Order: sequence, then structure tokens, then C-alpha cells
Amino acid sequence: MVTKKELLSRQVKHIDITKFDARPIIAAMDHMSFTSRDLARATEIFNMMLADKKCSTILTLAGSTSAGGCMKVYADMIKFGMIDAVVATGASIVDMDFFEALGFKHYQGTPHGDKGIDDKFLRKNYIDRIYDTYIDERDLQNCDGTIFAIANSLEARPYSSREFIWEMGKYLKKHAKKKESLVELAYDHNVPIFCPAFTDSSAGFGLVLHQVKNPKKHMTIDSIADFKELTDIKIKAGTTGLLMIGGGVPKNFVQDTVVCAEILGEDVDMHKYAVQITVADSRDGACSSSTLKEACSWGKVDTTFEQMVYAEATSVIPLLASDAYHRGHWKKRARRNYAKLF
Repeated sequence: MVTKKELLSRQVKHIDITKFDARPIIAAMDHMSFTSRDLARATEIFNMMLADKKCSTILTLAGSTSAGGCMKVYADMIKFGMIDAVVATGASIVDMDFFEALGFKHYQGTPHGDKGIDDKFLRKNYIDRIYDTYIDERDLQNCDGTIFAIANSLEARPYSSREFIWEMGKYLKKHAKKKESLVELAYDHNVPIFCPAFTDSSAGFGLVLHQVKNPKKHMTIDSIADFKELTDIKIKAGTTGLLMIGGGVPKNFVQDTVVCAEILGEDVDMHKYAVQITVADSRDGACSSSTLKEACSWGKVDTTFEQMVYAEATSVIPLLASDAYHRGHWKKRARRNYAKLF
């Protein structure tokens, strides 16, 4: 019978967009059809965002692409000044990025239960599965414990998720075993990260333990503060562009800032540019919180420069990001430092 050590032997290696030039591939795809041409158009729009000196860019992350090998893609986009704010699921930030910054790994596995490796077997061996990717549950619990320790170190009051993730970045400056994680780079470059459903992640376990251990004096996460702070960024930014991986809460949350700003009496434009990469279907009225054209009817996204790309994101986001890196519009962008607003 295969051992746990054998199952956790092939580490997921994260793709490096600086090591290959995707521009010829994207240029060729522009003369193709179907998803290839959609990706070429999406890449063109993302480069337009970076070239537009008035445009602030917001990255949204949902799903498990960070665990699947795109973690360095997103971190490098922060490092090279392509992204001014991030809205993500708690899992993308805590279970994946912060988790690896602590020195833990994701491993290549199987989705099919090959050689008797079914999910009951994995559970007995304390291995968690994300499709064909494995995580050591004990490592994840150590990550929970670090969140618990950070929470215990803070003043007992409400925090936005951005504030708490800033504290995570501060912690990594001293304790990271893997440098240049997205959380640490965002801390370095004053790029705010929001997780509107923060406790739907490994962070949730650590924060529950924090409250149980400190029933009368504990910190909390205030999602309303998240909404107000992200709306403040939209108001300050004016022209905005969205690069959305998956959909769900992060996508809807960032789009709703336009409506929220209007309710607060501010005259703001819809998001000028928008790209979404998703495998979701639109026929059930969802499509990870609607198609971009549908979002226009809600007053959230302009339809002049928008593109849906129906593809599994790990197969296309490295091409888009590599093209943008090698075109170099980011070199002329001013960093917004939006974390300093707060």
C-alpha cells in the first residue's frame, strides 16, 4: 500500500511568467476562433488597463488556481505593479498563499482514486484533496494555529479583512519561510487585499478558536468595513479595470462598489475595463455572478472593453500575464498605494 510520504512527494511548482514570452502565442490566437480569440481579446484589454495611466486595476480570485500552480503569477503581478488592489476568497489568501509562505506545500495527486487511493484512504492519512492536488491536513492545522496566534496578538476590536491580512503580511516579514508570497508583497507595496468571506477558509478555524479562548475580549472581522473601504478605493480611483479569475463573492463584491458609491452620493463611473476567466455557465442565471454584459444592466461594468473567457484559468492566465509582463506597460505605471488610504 502506498504511504502518506509517497503521496506527498511531488510538489506543485508554480509557473514563472518571466521565464517565457507568450506574446507570439497571444498574437497568433488573435487570428483564431473560439476561446483562443477570446483570450487574445482579454489580453489586449488587460494591456489597455496597464497602459491607461488613469486606470487602477483590481484582481479578484476565486477557486483554487493558486494551489494549482498560479500562485507566483499573482504574486508577480503585485511585485511588478500590475495590480492595485485584490479581492479574493479566504482560501486563496490563507489556505494557499499564506500557507505556502509558512513553508508548507501543495502536492500533485489524482482525482480518480487510482491504485486504491480513494477519499476515505486520504482522510485516514490526513490528506485533503483539491481535485488532483493534495494538502497535508496537519500543515493546514498549523496554518490555523498561526492565524490564532496573530489574532491573539491584536487589540480586541472589529477589523476589516484588509486590516487583518495586513497583520498577516507584517507577520511574514519576520517569519516567512518562503519569501515573496502575494500577502507579503502586498504588504510591501501597500496593495490592499480584501476577503469579504474571510472566515470561509482556514482563517475561520483560527478565529473561532481565538473567540472561544477569549470569550469576553476578542477581535472580530467586519465585512461591512470591507465594503466601505473597497468602495472608498473605487471613489478615489475613478477609472478602474477588473481582472477576475473565477467569480462568486469576490467578483460580485468588487462590482457592487459602483452601486454602493452611488448610494453614498458619489458620482462614479462603471468599471471601464473588465475581463473574467471562468468555466461557469450562464443558463442558470449565475455564471459566477452573471456575465459582464449582464452586469452592465446593474450599472456595474461598461461593455465597451469587456471580455468573458470560458476556460479553466490555470491554462490561460499564465499566457495573459506573461504577455503583459513582456509588453512592459507596467514599467510606466505609478503605484497607487491604496493601503495608505486607511
